Amino acid sequence: MAAVTTSSLSLGRVLLTGAAGGLGRELRSRLRARCSLLRVSDIAAMEPAAAGEEVVPAPLEDRAAVHALLRGIDAVVHLGGISTEHPFDAILQANIVGTYNLYEAARQHGVKRVVFASSNHVTGFYRQDEVIDPTMPVRPDSYYGVSKAFGENLSRFYFDRYGIETVCLRIGSSFPEPKDRRMLATWLSFDDLERLVVASLTAPVVGHSILYGMSDNRLTWWDNTPARHVGFRPEDSSEPFRAAKEAAQPALDPKDPVVLYQGGAYVRMGPFE
Repeated sequence: MAAVTTSSLSLGRVLLTGAAGGLGRELRSRLRARCSLLRVSDIAAMEPAAAGEEVVPAPLEDRAAVHALLRGIDAVVHLGGISTEHPFDAILQANIVGTYNLYEAARQHGVKRVVFASSNHVTGFYRQDEVIDPTMPVRPDSYYGVSKAFGENLSRFYFDRYGIETVCLRIGSSFPEPKDRRMLATWLSFDDLERLVVASLTAPVVGHSILYGMSDNRLTWWDNTPARHVGFRPEDSSEPFRAAKEAAQPALDPKDPVVLYQGGAYVRMGPFE
């Protein structure tokens, strides 16, 4: 799918962490032309640097490596870390220690804006018959969700004390198309993902903002009204996929926690022993 053309503004020198992941690979190609420099990082294998890129592998738990990674950077799109549920010790290093290292390096190098990939699993224990907004208390459904709640709180601290602006993106389900009935509510198209990240990087003032990453789906559990100042306007919808996904899952048990709660399968993952 071709990249959307929502803005011709240069984003300056941008660091993209988690560049080897699914969303990282998608955003890398879309952000490259918008940046004077795009520095990409991960611990997994990445494609060689294209024109206007730097490829810098770095484990997020390595404080010195992350410090070097932030040198000369204007803004960060932080997708790095573990992106699914895992045992706590793994989550601790990649998502908690790693996120601290990134914000502390941003402070030391004068980086003034971060786009932080949070997750809908920060509020996964709200029910699917509720509509919530980013001002409501967190109810994480997993160690992964807890780590993203930590990241949101840490970014709030770094804004209040040091003035580093952050947009926390509680990403729903970003795939080429929804995979099941749940994703009819949570789906975020790749084009809308790009719109979301570009809006988060280019809005004049964001302070500390939290919003849900979702397309303009007819069925929704999330209200982004408190974050309209960021300027994200989704243009895609899961509706064209509805008939096929409902036919593939004709009957759901409303008493099943996976169906009852917004976090889906995450609400019953683990324990890890």
